[in-house]
Amino acid sequence: MSDSWFDDLQAGQRLRSAGITVTEAALVEFAMAYDPQPIHVDAQAAAAGPYGGLIASGIHTLALACRLVQLTKTWAATCLGAPGIEELRWLKPVRAGDTLHVETEIRELRPSRSRPDRGTVLLDHRVLNQTGEVVMTFTVPEFVARRPSPGA
Repeated sequence: MSDSWFDDLQAGQRLRSAGITVTEAALVEFAMAYDPQPIHVDAQAAAAGPYGGLIASGIHTLALACRLVQLTKTWAATCLGAPGIEELRWLKPVRAGDTLHVETEIRELRPSRSRPDRGTVLLDHRVLNQTGEVVMTFTVPEFVARRPSPGA
């Protein structure tokens, strides 16, 4: 599916992203810039810590998931942004070598009452690793443009 309008989408519809493998270099580089905790940037300290080694920052995992969803191009040209993220949960650590993909389900569609050119699509996202374990979940209410009327 590519560049769907709000009117093309259906509650219950599912999509699956491609995968991306997290490298140790990317894990550390992201954490050094945005979340420099020892469990993310210092292999020796992380090995002695609660996870037994380096783990990705949750923010890094979220950023990767957002990228994977956008690369599906389901509504890339019709997306009008989002007012926030709901129900974000980090469930399992992400480690170097893990390959992540996102499974998304459209939970609900709400046409806007005040802005007839758009609607809100409530999206439930599950991020899974290569063994099928759910490592993160989050829900996003996304604004998506409606199909223009002919002659508009």
